[in-house]
Amino acid sequence: MSTIPSFDAYQLPEDHDAVREAVRAVCDAKVAPNAAEADEKAEFPVASYDALRAADFHAPHIPERFGGAGADALATAIVIEEVARACASSSLIPAVNKLGTMPLLLAASLSLQERYLRPVAAGEAMFSYCLSEPEAGSDAASMTTRAERDGDHYVLNGAKRWITNAGVSEFYTVFAVTDPAARSRGISAFVVEKSDNGVSFGAPEKKLGIKGSPTREVYFDNVRIPADRMIGEPGTGFGTAMRTLDHTRVTIAAQAVGIAQGALDFALGYVKERQQFGRPIADFQGLQFMLADMGMKLEAARQLTYVAAGKSERGDADLTYFGAAAKCFASDAAMEITTDAVQLLGGYGYTHDYPVERMMRDAKITQIYEGTNQVQRIVMSRQLLKG
Repeated sequence: MSTIPSFDAYQLPEDHDAVREAVRAVCDAKVAPNAAEADEKAEFPVASYDALRAADFHAPHIPERFGGAGADALATAIVIEEVARACASSSLIPAVNKLGTMPLLLAASLSLQERYLRPVAAGEAMFSYCLSEPEAGSDAASMTTRAERDGDHYVLNGAKRWITNAGVSEFYTVFAVTDPAARSRGISAFVVEKSDNGVSFGAPEKKLGIKGSPTREVYFDNVRIPADRMIGEPGTGFGTAMRTLDHTRVTIAAQAVGIAQGALDFALGYVKERQQFGRPIADFQGLQFMLADMGMKLEAARQLTYVAAGKSERGDADLTYFGAAAKCFASDAAMEITTDAVQLLGGYGYTHDYPVERMMRDAKITQIYEGTNQVQRIVMSRQLLKG
């Protein structure tokens, strides 16, 4: 006869609570004060990056054997959540460092891991992920960037679009076609360095949100790199890309949860202070119902995200489903919660003087990148039909 698990089983371990407290302290003191300026100027928040590096929260997922903090997937999600609560743009520092390095952790040789993970763990470099192209977004297998073998080198030509932190990152995981006849099985993955001859960047995109995180095109013009910079075996790149996204969609879910938490926190403080008709607007039942829905959706999103993080850490067989579900649900919830936060502040919510309009703009991208939520629903339905 099975026993009913204790409710204690649903509490975070004490060390994860300690991680949250530590990250929140850093973010409240040294990240949140930079958020509005990073958004207003559309500039990478160097001061926030320095603060995260100093506290070892810039790439917490990198294992200790490579000089990293060795945080598990749940602790990493909590770090990203807490940074996003303060500044969504800054949360893309730990999130994209994980996205860019996950292919190496999954498939690279030990020598390649040693060479490139250590500088990221030390805060000496960031890592970006180059999959999308101008004509290959959701249909990533249709990419046209080529990598042709030339002796003990590969020569890369092509362009990647929507690359987060492009130009700031020193290293890039780049997916390119090595066998055009094999479609997805002809795609390989490589590490490209910013300093490699032939690497260049487009102008920063002018975006709705996450303005403090640069998004640019990356161009490869006869970029010649050693063959030992291939991640895994030839033709395994697309599989590595998809496995990576199974893990990192959890980080986007965590980002969405953090953005939503920041908006709810601010809205709660506002409605308790704002007076109309002689009393705080928090006393009005219509607004209380809005707050209840916001809190309910947020907690549901958080719990689903944490479950998915646990599955990511264990490498469970159903991670593909749960990663997609967490990303989709949390980002939809974040968009709803931040929009309601703007509504709760009325006209003030629509101005730059208050942070909730920024949070609403930042939340929108979580429904789009690392696979649109329409794609997530395709992924989930296919997993359900497969049983």
